[in-house]
Amino acid sequence: MAVVYVQEFAIADRSTKNYDFVADKIGDGPFDGLIVHTAGFDDEAGVFRILDVWETREQAERFIAEHVQPMIEQGPEAFPNPDAFTMPTREGFYELHHVVGG
Repeated sequence: MAVVYVQEFAIADRSTKNYDFVADKIGDGPFDGLIVHTAGFDDEAGVFRILDVWETREQAERFIAEHVQPMIEQGPEAFPNPDAFTMPTREGFYELHHVVGG
């Protein structure tokens, strides 16, 4: 069953240096099971939101463990803007009832 993985970070500034750094290191894929990746500012909610749709939760968890978590574990000093390094204020999964592809 398709799932969403969502992360939200409080907007401290509008710099995307750290996000862009991670995205550049990970690349554009293709990644097993990834249907769509999105990232952007939701000014009304006051967050920078990353939202991915995956074919399965297992594929998402494997991707996070192999590609994202190793970078996070290096800590703030491994990022180009260490002062803006923060952990998400929201992070989690939910199952989708319906997905339409383009």
